[in-house]
Amino acid sequence: MTPEIAEHGSLSASPWVQRWSHLLAANATVLDVACGAGRHLEWFLRRGHAVTGIDRDISVAAQRVPHTTLIQADIENAPWPLVRGQQPQQFGAVVVTNYLWRALLPTLVASVAPGGVLLYETFAAGNETVGRPSRPDFLLQPGELLRACAGLQVVAYENGYLDQPPRFVQRIAAVHSPLPSFTPETSGALPGRYTL
Repeated sequence: MTPEIAEHGSLSASPWVQRWSHLLAANATVLDVACGAGRHLEWFLRRGHAVTGIDRDISVAAQRVPHTTLIQADIENAPWPLVRGQQPQQFGAVVVTNYLWRALLPTLVASVAPGGVLLYETFAAGNETVGRPSRPDFLLQPGELLRACAGLQVVAYENGYLDQPPRFVQRIAAVHSPLPSFTPETSGALPGRYTL
């Protein structure tokens, strides 16, 4: 079984997504991009979030997590279907795992509402030495995810190798920080407090 199949076939949420789920506001809306079988939809639904999944094939997710909004769309060859006016619809969290379509990265970042969270984890350069995917089109280059999230507050970032199953990944937890608050005592902005 290749790493991508092992990960996609998993019944539980990614450990990265589980670890950083506490960053979401209570009852935040969640968008799972390339939702696959719906493992993250199920994870967030059980935590009281309204969830929306989008993928080319939603048949398994529809059976596994029936109380969700599912959108069947080819997001690589058609316009982004989640828009309000001319802007992407925003969510309290955008979750992406094991998926990379570079042209969509700015849209995904723009889909994170103020105060919302981006949880992203996918394969990185080096993965071609241990399995699939191996094409550069599907592997993040060093620092690429950090650059894509330049407008967000990065809470956590990793770029490295995991051995169960063997794979190279980049992953990020980033918050669309609201405007900083000011206090008379400090006359300055207070940093956001994001529990690690």
